Amino acid sequence: MFDWQDLYYFTVLARTQSLSAAARELQVEHATVGRRVDALEKALGVKLVDRLPRSRPLTAQGIALAELAAGMGEMATQVMRLSRVASIEMAGTVRVSCPPSIANHCVAPHVARLRAKYPQLNLVLMPSTQLAALDKGEADIALRTVRPDEDALVRRKVGVVRFGLYGPPDFQQLPAEQWTFIGYDNSRDHLPQQAWMHQVRGHREVAFAASDLITQQMAARAQVGAVVLPTLVGDHDPLLVRLPTATEGPLRDIWLTVCPDMRRSPLVKVVMEFLVACIEGEPQLRR
Repeated sequence: MFDWQDLYYFTVLARTQSLSAAARELQVEHATVGRRVDALEKALGVKLVDRLPRSRPLTAQGIALAELAAGMGEMATQVMRLSRVASIEMAGTVRVSCPPSIANHCVAPHVARLRAKYPQLNLVLMPSTQLAALDKGEADIALRTVRPDEDALVRRKVGVVRFGLYGPPDFQQLPAEQWTFIGYDNSRDHLPQQAWMHQVRGHREVAFAASDLITQQMAARAQVGAVVLPTLVGDHDPLLVRLPTATEGPLRDIWLTVCPDMRRSPLVKVVMEFLVACIEGEPQLRR
């Protein structure tokens, strides 16, 4: 069976009558058009163009094929129209588990765009640092900063979370030796950002601990201490400033995770594409 994309490239070449014109319309290199036509000829076992120094005239077989495929563009338009109608009719709920910082600062600001395109799609965001059990139906899709180790899950690395040290502007006037720190309690010392905080602070005091990032951020705003935050959060907080550190903050990969059977759902596919677009559109999270 031939590749339909190869046939499409050939129809553009047949209509434009030159490699350069076809390449401009398709927004590819000349060589790509040539390779596509070569592949179509090989698949069909038919010579479609004569390779002259300055042109690519169609052979008799090429002319016949071009006439047969002339309606391909209109057919593609009709298929896209059908797809748009089907997408409008899509309705249902998709539940997404993800870290609170990504939910609040990356995904939630773009939900209106998703709703405008799919008004009957109900997205339920579940911000949590806990890993939702996808195989038990706790969520349909998960964004995680820990690599999924369940073999049955489909996983894809889509971005990265960067961390920095932040504090109130007054901290810039204090000697660094006088800084105090904010973090999680000792049960979270295994987290890369918590380990980095301990490395940065050395012997200096942890003045306050909280189990969630928002509380830590609010304490830093109140001048309780310096806090390690995702740059996605800290760089956009007008009441905090980035503090200098001897080493760069850690990086944590973002994994898009879903069960194989859920991935076949059109609704889930739409939400997965939306989540990837949100992450790729955020400079702080790009890989």
